[in-house]
Amino acid sequence: MSHGNIAIVFDCGATNVRVAALNGKGDLLASESYPNNTKPDPFLPGGRIWDTGEIWDKMCRACRKVVGEINKNDIAGVTVTTFGVDGTLFDKNGNMLYPVISWQCERTVPIMRDIGKYIPVEELYARAGVLPFNFNTINKLIWFRENRPELIEKTHVFLYMPSIFIHMLTGEMINDMSMAGTSMLMNQGKRSYSDHILSRIGFPAEKLHPTEEPGTVAGKVTDSAAAVTGLPAGIPVVLTGHDTQFALFGSGAGVNQPVLSSGTWEILMVRAHSFKAGREQLENGITTELDPKPGLFNIGNQWIASGMLEWARRLLYPDVKENVYDVMIGGASKVPPGSRGIKVIPKFYEELRGTPGGQILGLTMDSTRDEIYRAMLEALAGRLREGREALENAGGFRTGSILCVGGGSRNRLWNQIRANFTGVPVKVIDKTETTVLGASMFVQAAAGNAATPDEALKKVVFRTETFEPENKF
Repeated sequence: MSHGNIAIVFDCGATNVRVAALNGKGDLLASESYPNNTKPDPFLPGGRIWDTGEIWDKMCRACRKVVGEINKNDIAGVTVTTFGVDGTLFDKNGNMLYPVISWQCERTVPIMRDIGKYIPVEELYARAGVLPFNFNTINKLIWFRENRPELIEKTHVFLYMPSIFIHMLTGEMINDMSMAGTSMLMNQGKRSYSDHILSRIGFPAEKLHPTEEPGTVAGKVTDSAAAVTGLPAGIPVVLTGHDTQFALFGSGAGVNQPVLSSGTWEILMVRAHSFKAGREQLENGITTELDPKPGLFNIGNQWIASGMLEWARRLLYPDVKENVYDVMIGGASKVPPGSRGIKVIPKFYEELRGTPGGQILGLTMDSTRDEIYRAMLEALAGRLREGREALENAGGFRTGSILCVGGGSRNRLWNQIRANFTGVPVKVIDKTETTVLGASMFVQAAAGNAATPDEALKKVVFRTETFEPENKF
């Protein structure tokens, strides 16, 4: 069935549009990317949209370059992964009825704030499991209902962002379950749309279907798509979807194995068999999305992390022009645990809880910038401990170790402090491309190169470095 063992992954992020080629062992063979950014909404002053035509052009350019660096006869299939929640309305002829409203657009802030006029927020959270972020898909559908109802009448289907590009590749209009799981429109426990939620907001359920599982072959690359992408016509196009879910899968994490993705934000997620979505979870910032594998849930918690450390770098280390991170880490390594009494409250950004409340406490006339930086690392490690406990409570499991990926995983001092504060080993894996790696495994399975994505993942070799807790605080 397969042409070969190379998977092509179109990966659209908020800052970069990228195409990558990976072999059956998950090795990155070729990659090309271009910057991505939102555009002003031509129909709403102050609104922000994604220009999908421009993004598609960048994908095509990147794909042609990548395909030129490999043997195209070895391509097994192609897939598309993007950020969550975003999408837009299409008519039955495949025409886009309104640009894709970006998750960065502010138009939905008052809608989420006043969601209670449709459904009480605690009831909505209990049913959907997703935190009440203003960018959730539900708010965009309400915006269309309140501001452009005539477009909903013309709508054949709402397509999420990956499905828009799958439509460009295949001509098919089909959604993926992992994207639906980010929408705040689902009954996560039943892995289906909630008729109750959709009836409350007045959006017809049939306009969200068909929605299929990740790994489903959506269609084949058309002749016209082949001409602009360089891909062979006729190769299978496979559904994957929300980048976070496939990064979690691609990390190699098993069930009940928390994974910390450390960047500007830290996202702690776990693949679990069950979840809770009550008041305690709402207050603790727990959000639950759908794992690519039916029967599993991705329970998550997030907080600002390296974004806060960047603030410290700009403010406290402006004189360091070279190797600034090495200087910061080296200095903080000489500071004893406890940071000589300095404590940081890491609430520098609290979207769901109103006013930010970041604080630095215990300063003296002798305090140094290295002490403040170490105190920040300790505060974030404490936040990780709280996040781990909240995940355990929501998922009903105990943590044996934490996998750490992302830019923040390269800070060895931080990794050791994380292990000390959480009391469990912190394991850093050598794979940095876990989103495209995870998505590529679904292509391998769909192409017949493995029985399942899990079987495909067994061919990937993960090297880990483990930081054991030293019981130092």
